[in-house]
Amino acid sequence: MNVYLNKFMVYFEIHRLYRDGFSIRQISKELVINRRTVDKYLSMSEQEFEQMMVHQSERNKVLAPYEAFVKSRLEIYRDTPSAQMHDWLKENFADMPKVSPKTVFNFVSWVRNRNNLPFIKAPRQYEMTEELPYGRQGQVDFGEYNMRNTFGKRVKVFFFTLVLSRSRFKYVWFTDRYFNTHLAILAHENAFGYIGGIPAELVYDQDKVFVVSENAGDIILTDAFRAYTREQSFSLHFCRKADPESKGKVENVVKYVKQNFLYNRTFHNIETLNDEVAGWLGRTANSLPHAVTQKSPFSELILELPFLTPYLPHLPQSVSLSTYAVRKDNTISFKGNFFSLPLGTYKGKETLVALRILGGELVISSPADTSEICRHALPAGRGIKVVNTDHKRDKTAALKEVVSKTAELFAHREKAVQWLEKIREEKPRYTRDQLAVIREAVGKSDGQTVSLALDYCLEKGIYSASDFRSILELQQPEAKTEPKTARLNPLGGKVPDSANIRPESSSMDTYSDILDPKTKNNL
Repeated sequence: MNVYLNKFMVYFEIHRLYRDGFSIRQISKELVINRRTVDKYLSMSEQEFEQMMVHQSERNKVLAPYEAFVKSRLEIYRDTPSAQMHDWLKENFADMPKVSPKTVFNFVSWVRNRNNLPFIKAPRQYEMTEELPYGRQGQVDFGEYNMRNTFGKRVKVFFFTLVLSRSRFKYVWFTDRYFNTHLAILAHENAFGYIGGIPAELVYDQDKVFVVSENAGDIILTDAFRAYTREQSFSLHFCRKADPESKGKVENVVKYVKQNFLYNRTFHNIETLNDEVAGWLGRTANSLPHAVTQKSPFSELILELPFLTPYLPHLPQSVSLSTYAVRKDNTISFKGNFFSLPLGTYKGKETLVALRILGGELVISSPADTSEICRHALPAGRGIKVVNTDHKRDKTAALKEVVSKTAELFAHREKAVQWLEKIREEKPRYTRDQLAVIREAVGKSDGQTVSLALDYCLEKGIYSASDFRSILELQQPEAKTEPKTARLNPLGGKVPDSANIRPESSSMDTYSDILDPKTKNNL
């Protein structure tokens, strides 16, 4: 009965809003129901709606014979989804009719409402944990956020955060590209340097930045991250998948960064954003008393520092280099200038290269193994495109092939190549278009005419496909035909008789008499 009572309430609310001047679209949005439902209910009188409800309540249900079974299962397992109930019905009743999942869903909902068996999910049981010892643990997580720049355009930023579990001292670092293993290692180094020490254990999600695969609990790390953890001597703890609550401290920090620092903040550039977050950490995040401990994270850090492993900067060569994102046109942007990379360097939006300045040159290398990709001389100024011609796509080979195939259409191939190369020199941007016109013109002419036209063009220095085509057309033999007189084509389809009348012609003697000398004297 609750279902039908709710529908009656919705019906009366729709009519009330409509009388108050709400449109169908506004009512649909206000009540979060389909517009067609709103339109249908508005078209029905109260009596018609009541008859529809009575009909729906009295109509036979296909799954009615199985009501007792469904009810018994729901009484024991309140959180049973309709999909699982559908499978149970097919498993226990061989004669069950073939119905759609939506029919089962509606029937299970009906049984729940009829017998007051609402969906109840067994709550997860939590218990308060004791505070960990100083220096024991830190928690790490990543986040991303859409900001607005000064022009109002959306800019996505990514950030790394680390929080010490005991003191709640936090660190946040932003970047404008997706994290990979090497960028994450650089973030760790920045965090350890900011904190001034390393905790004994760090807690992570099973993120692809660190984890290659999970082999029944045996976590397989990426090579670079495994080497880094050995160098800095901290242990790792990876949470189970889809279980963010096991690292709730850092999850709260991610939410804190988004809601307290990033919300309504304007993006200028990454350097400025990292300067701003450093100020926020100092005056707010690490200064104000924590909601749980009621102590300032900064004052607690002073107590925790002696229990942390002293931080000694030690980065692999591939990480100590600055990494930059590769643009899809196989270039990088560095200090306001653009530098080319070999074609094919870009392999997706996460493609990175490592940069270093050596002897006035920008050396670009692979961040994985530091192997050099290329190098450029650093220009003076900004907004300069530094392009190595070796990095460009080699288009000459393909164009030479097209010239060669076009020349094969001529009887004298050597002459044709000479002439076509000259066209290529004079019209480099339109060479392919010129060759296409020439091929079409040659295909419509005989070999002798083509040879004569080619000789004429070489002799007169004509290097144009359209002129060559015109010369061919002039040399084509044409049958002499009488000039044709245009005939009228009236809309009625019949030419009037008056259109066939020919004007009278005068005799030449008439004009001789007019031009007689005696006549002229009389004028």
